[in-house]
This record gives sequence, structure tokens and C-alpha cells, in this order.
Amino acid sequence: MSSTIELRAFMGLSDTFRERNWSNPKEVVVPGELSGTELLALLDLTENMVEVVFVNGKAYTPPLAVVTGGDRVALAPPGVPGPYRVLLGFKEMG
Repeated sequence: MSSTIELRAFMGLSDTFRERNWSNPKEVVVPGELSGTELLALLDLTENMVEVVFVNGKAYTPPLAVVTGGDRVALAPPGVPGPYRVLLGFKEMG
């Protein structure tokens, strides 16, 4: 069964959203449960473009993220400055 997620992009990924004429946040229809890697494929984003997938506020690497309908998801690219990495939870990613 398909449902939607709320997807946000940060830093350079927000530029990609603008180039594709996507809103930020963007509603994305997902077919059930997806890994972060599968979500990136659905969005036509490569894994080297995304370092962290936040799912409902918790940080994961793309292969470890699990996304289902109703989730709030954010994508962060590589290169987020050091202090923000700690504040956002990159240091203790699952």
C-alpha cells in the first residue's frame, strides 16, 4: 500500500530540489517500507550526494534508514560543518 512522507533537503541538496522544481518540503509517495538507499533511488539521488537520512529526527546512514508512510524525512549532504554534526546527531548515527 502506498502512502506519503514529508521530505526536506538541506544545504546543497536544497539546490537540487530547486533545480528539479520540487518544493521543500516535498510530499513523496512511497510504496510501503523503504531503506534510505531505496528512497534515494526513487528520488534519483546518488548515495554520494547524501551522507545522512533523518527519519523522525534520528540520524542514519542511507543503508540503515528505514522509511514508511507518515514519516518526516530529511536529507543532509556530505560536508555539514563539525559543530552541526554533533548538534544534529551525526556523531551517534545508527
